[in-house]
Amino acid sequence: MEILVTGGAGFIGSHTCVELLNAGYEVVVVDNLMNSKQEALDRVREITGKEVLFYNIDLLDKDALSKVFLKHEIRAVIHFAGLKAVGESVSLPLKYYHNNITGTLNLCEVMEEFGVHQLVFSSSATVYGLQDCVPFHEELPLQATNPYGRTKLMIEEILRDLYVSNKKWSIALLRYFNPVGAHPSGLIGEDPNGIPNNLVPYITQVAIGKLAKISVLGNDYSTDDGTGVRDYIHVLDLAVGHLKALEKVSFTTGVEAYNLGTGRGYSVLEMIATFEKVTGNSIPYEIVDRRPGDIAVSYADPTKAKNNLNWISQKGLIDMCEDSWRWQMNNPNGFGEVGLIKSGNKTFMK
Repeated sequence: MEILVTGGAGFIGSHTCVELLNAGYEVVVVDNLMNSKQEALDRVREITGKEVLFYNIDLLDKDALSKVFLKHEIRAVIHFAGLKAVGESVSLPLKYYHNNITGTLNLCEVMEEFGVHQLVFSSSATVYGLQDCVPFHEELPLQATNPYGRTKLMIEEILRDLYVSNKKWSIALLRYFNPVGAHPSGLIGEDPNGIPNNLVPYITQVAIGKLAKISVLGNDYSTDDGTGVRDYIHVLDLAVGHLKALEKVSFTTGVEAYNLGTGRGYSVLEMIATFEKVTGNSIPYEIVDRRPGDIAVSYADPTKAKNNLNWISQKGLIDMCEDSWRWQMNNPNGFGEVGLIKSGNKTFMK
């Protein structure tokens, strides 16, 4: 069975490709490499010893996407491709709406044309927006607070309408929280372009000396230490969640949303303190203004995924920090260069 993975060269996509290949699936990746590197897929091959087929295609190019479906017997799609930075989406909303929504429309139209109706969609906890209580469960009213989150919410609604129009569709909407960590081999991990938008790669780049200090975005939230609280989930747990969802959509129809999270939250300052313990390095930070569109507390109620997908997170915060740090030490410049670095009495290398 060939599985199409859009955005498969990205952080979560590449880890999911590893799990798919190890589970015996044949994998076809389309990615425009806007926020990813082809080297990630070379390392997926190195980890698994298996081939992954790659096409440098933008989902906005519908004709090019159709040619992939013509060439391969695609049975299901895992859809990661999309722009994903909350802050940038506030500054460039039209770019986000056009890219994320139009790309998804093109994908669904091509899938319909070729009779492919099994889809796992990479949604986000940002669809919940501001809520009066935590943890977030799937039945809460949805109210995204930024353009990135609204693109996810709009796509969810589009996919629900798609099922109403054709009951052959089987769609899992995976609302995951804050992916962190890396493959324990140290070969693949999060490799952001420029200054990281997400907390953990920012922390690791400060810890390794690539950046001077962390900008903590606000310390006046209604939390124990005033900084934002998030449900950080290891990327390997997340990748396994996609396999479980793929199995589910293979024998059901309909549209179901599932939270993928650990069910507990950690503040920004807690994350910094844990990384200091793991790395043995001091990690300087400064408090700056809040980021537009951010909320105070977000963590999951993962009960539905446990009951319906037979999925629960397995890895704890130390695993997340150690694997993130190993990736950073082995790859100080991301996929551009493999490093050999000493930290205390430890040597990290590929």
